[in-house]
Amino acid sequence: MINKLTSNEVHEKVRRRYAEISSSIKDRFKYPTGKEGLLMLGYDLPVAGTIPEGIIGSFCGVGNPFSLGPVQTGDIVLDIGCGGGFDVVVANHFTGNEGRVYGIDLVPEMAEKATRSIMSMELSNCEIQVAASEALPFDDDSFDVIISNGAIYLSPLKAKSLSEVYRTLKPGGHFQFADVVLNDDLPEKVTACFDGWSG
Repeated sequence: MINKLTSNEVHEKVRRRYAEISSSIKDRFKYPTGKEGLLMLGYDLPVAGTIPEGIIGSFCGVGNPFSLGPVQTGDIVLDIGCGGGFDVVVANHFTGNEGRVYGIDLVPEMAEKATRSIMSMELSNCEIQVAASEALPFDDDSFDVIISNGAIYLSPLKAKSLSEVYRTLKPGGHFQFADVVLNDDLPEKVTACFDGWSG
């Protein structure tokens, strides 16, 4: 009989892996990252051009959540799994000083990196917290837009994560996410191994 990973075990392994990635993404992913990834995914290059190279270099998203709908001036935005903070900075560009952008990440080292990113750009209307997607530390109806870029698939409790998204979205709000999806269920021998969750 194969022992499946518990939710706590998945979270702990995510923390360990992405704590290492927080210091360098070089050779960590099998797809383009950094500036090459932005170009491939169709990010707004004039917007990206206003962001320091160090923040761009930490980008490891799997898609472009901003291609799915607008983020407007004055919007309140949440980025689930904010990583090094690139998408938080992009969202801030669209919300302007009239809006506010929050980022959460399960990994303290990633949250610290994102905090350094927003501090380096003096973005006083952005805030980063350490939190899991399954338990968002926000009130009901808090956000106009929630984005996520390659983070929901790391959750062992996806239904709970999505429930939290809809709990914290305002009526008429938008959930814009890019992620990894499966056409079929994974075999038990894969789901019992962390690499089956993370890569």
